[in-house]
Amino acid sequence: MNSSRLRDEVAIVTGSDSGIGQATAIAFAREGADVAITYHSDREGIERTREAIEAQGRKALVMQLDQTDPVAVGKFFEQVRATLGVPTILVNNAGINANGVHVKDLSDEDWDRTIRTNLYGPFYCCRQFIRMIDGTGRHGGIINITSVHQEIPMPGGSAYDASKGGLRNLTTTLALELSEKNINVNNIAPGMILTPMNRKAMDDPSVRERQVQSIPMKRAGKPEEIAEVAVFLASEQARYIQGATIVVDGALVLFQGQGA
Repeated sequence: MNSSRLRDEVAIVTGSDSGIGQATAIAFAREGADVAITYHSDREGIERTREAIEAQGRKALVMQLDQTDPVAVGKFFEQVRATLGVPTILVNNAGINANGVHVKDLSDEDWDRTIRTNLYGPFYCCRQFIRMIDGTGRHGGIINITSVHQEIPMPGGSAYDASKGGLRNLTTTLALELSEKNINVNNIAPGMILTPMNRKAMDDPSVRERQVQSIPMKRAGKPEEIAEVAVFLASEQARYIQGATIVVDGALVLFQGQGA
């Protein structure tokens, strides 16, 4: 059912060709926003997102984006402004997962690729968003998609864990810097969500059943459950929420350390 919590907003959702980004972009359109959507290589996926946005009667701008390149990020934001208007909502969702390699075997290239994608990229997008909306008199909202691994480290996840912890701290710093500028900055920390990042669990029920045993609710989350939180954080109802982490994990974080 369509409503209007985000009517006439201009939203950017990075990495919206699948999973959480796709679900969030579609949910924003359902709530009345025009949406700029980005992808790295999955052209078919981003076209499905575009079609779903336009089916809601909203505009979609599709761009391929290398968010590790600040020049490319700047050009993307200029295209958003020229096509849809000044962006008022930014969701930094695009990122890459842990590769399972321990620090002693981790290459400089793999470390750099993860940090640049998961931390530098959102930084470049936040900076451009702030520069573009500052002085317009519009309310702004930034939502960073982090992970429960900002708090729960995992072996083989050093670069991923560091990038998500860094993004959480970027969120809180921006919240302090931007509160008087009428820009809310918060992050969502998903637990196990059934997206392509969890392909094994999606494809193999036995793998999924084994993995969810550490989740008190005994199930993985759905991308739409993250999207609904993003809609709320972007809406008028969340204007007094600033610098917060909303953990959406079926109580996974609370379970860690039990029985020790």
